[in-house]
Amino acid sequence: MAQLTLDEVTKVFDAGGGEEVVAVDGVNIEIADGEFLVLVGPSGCGKSTTLRMIAGLETVTSGEIRLGDRLINDVSPADRDIAMVFQSYALYPHMTVRENMSFGLEESTDMADEDIADTVGASAATMGIGDLLDRKPSDLSGGQRQRVALGRAIVRDPEVFLMDEPLSNLDAKLRSEMRTELQRLQDELDTTTVYVTHDQTEAMTMGDRVAILNDGRLQQVGTPLECYHQPANRFVAGFIGEPSMNFFEVERQGTRLVADRFSYPLSESLRAELGDRTDLTLGIRPEDIELGAETDGKDVFETVVDVVEPMGNENNVYLAFDERADEPETFVATVGGMSRIEAGQPVTARFPEAAIHLFDRTTGEAVHNRDLADPDTIEPRL
Repeated sequence: MAQLTLDEVTKVFDAGGGEEVVAVDGVNIEIADGEFLVLVGPSGCGKSTTLRMIAGLETVTSGEIRLGDRLINDVSPADRDIAMVFQSYALYPHMTVRENMSFGLEESTDMADEDIADTVGASAATMGIGDLLDRKPSDLSGGQRQRVALGRAIVRDPEVFLMDEPLSNLDAKLRSEMRTELQRLQDELDTTTVYVTHDQTEAMTMGDRVAILNDGRLQQVGTPLECYHQPANRFVAGFIGEPSMNFFEVERQGTRLVADRFSYPLSESLRAELGDRTDLTLGIRPEDIELGAETDGKDVFETVVDVVEPMGNENNVYLAFDERADEPETFVATVGGMSRIEAGQPVTARFPEAAIHLFDRTTGEAVHNRDLADPDTIEPRL
């Protein structure tokens, strides 16, 4: 195992006609030995290109990729001691599971056949596919094929695992099960892992840290909770979380933030934190909006329920300040699944100051996030 470092890594593609496309723009990430880092972002943000540069499948236009103390920019993929798991499984259809898992070791090492067989058997047992070794990929389910692809990577005992959306071809239930298995596997193997996904649920539940990309640029690197509760900018705040954070364009006027439909009071401490900024965006996550609050609160607003989405464990409640508009602008609050609430119902909505976020409207930079100084802690039983 080793630390993996990306230092100002950039990838530029020739689009023809003298045009260039910057797919990855100056990415800097240090991935610790044994860390599970998730690269996440929308389609086309550069995450798979970044992974392919680490693997050696794409050349680096500028910058450096180091594995431990070794610069690997010009090292061939076969010599990087990196194993990659692809979205498409990439299994050889004419080979059995055993042959698929053995092939890389036979071609790239001088291990004895007996040692290869023992290694493949141990890896298959780890992945729970020991009874499938004599089957071919066409005889396997999607989840079984994914386990074979993972097992083929494990047998190599690499310095780094690279995973490019390996669960995206699975159904929702199996994808959830495989997320848990991958976490257990990572804990057991303790191998440095870079995992690419566009699924924020995978990013939030699996990664030790999350690196968020947009338009080829790194937006933030942090723990899942840091990215969720203390986003670096409006893009991160809107991308992480489902339903997404609510945003309201506001202008600071004296002691208040004024929007089209409401006016929000600011405490003295928050006014001092904002300095002389005036053009802002107020953000609040759906679960932080309190419905049914007393109307005498300064941060309480009259709204009307537009649409209710029952999710079972919770309800997503879409609210409007003015239900009389043909297409009212709505925002969403999340309440418990047992809460009775219906479309057309008037309801008060409170935006607690302790839960709001504020962003510079021009740059998108976060200028105020909620405080995480004292998170709730569950003490272990002794």
